[in-house]
Amino acid sequence: MSAHFGPGDVARVAALAHLELTPDEAARFTPELAEILEYATAIQRVDTSGVSPTAHALAHDSVLRPDEPRGSLVREAALGNAPAAAREAGLFRVPKVIG
Repeated sequence: MSAHFGPGDVARVAALAHLELTPDEAARFTPELAEILEYATAIQRVDTSGVSPTAHALAHDSVLRPDEPRGSLVREAALGNAPAAAREAGLFRVPKVIG
């Protein structure tokens, strides 16, 4: 465990994440968070100077299908299995999720 890491640091991280921790939870998470930070520090020490930057985890040049225009799903088929669809308007009805 890091000598510079303690329950106060756990409390600060918890506050940033809007979490309320009991003193027992803070004590339990202190060594766990210290291990995570030590692991992150170890990863930062890995020499990546010979590794070229990548935009995707796969090294292949073309792993996706070609982007070619094609027909879309017919509106009636898309709405066919939708419960309570407003078919005359061509719209899906979805449950209210905000306020």
